[in-house]
Amino acid sequence: MVNHRRPGRPPTGRAQSAAAISPGLLKHRIIEARSLAMHCLIARKIEADRRLLGAARRNLEKWIARYGDGVPRALGEWRGILDRPWPEIAALITGTDESAIRLRQSSPFAGVLTPAERRRVYKAFRS
Repeated sequence: MVNHRRPGRPPTGRAQSAAAISPGLLKHRIIEARSLAMHCLIARKIEADRRLLGAARRNLEKWIARYGDGVPRALGEWRGILDRPWPEIAALITGTDESAIRLRQSSPFAGVLTPAERRRVYKAFRS
């Protein structure tokens, strides 16, 4: 018997329809995509003006100071990340792997985008 399956297709030969994705999972994916879009815009702005990276460092230090000895793991990770060279930081905040997705959930880049820029991204990802 010859296997007529095309590369990249599920073994059943049928692609998953959008209707098969639960509403909760779809909303979660939209939120992840919106976060990625915002961080791509953040990376573009910081690339043009590296001083904006200081906002993330200041945010992070304020957040860490609030926790005292009980600093969440992600904030400790961000501290190490923000000490890296900018190209490595940019690659991480715009990454699509699970680690990048997880870290964007506790992103210290608040304040880099203007309210108008944030509204524009949110409008583009309305669900």
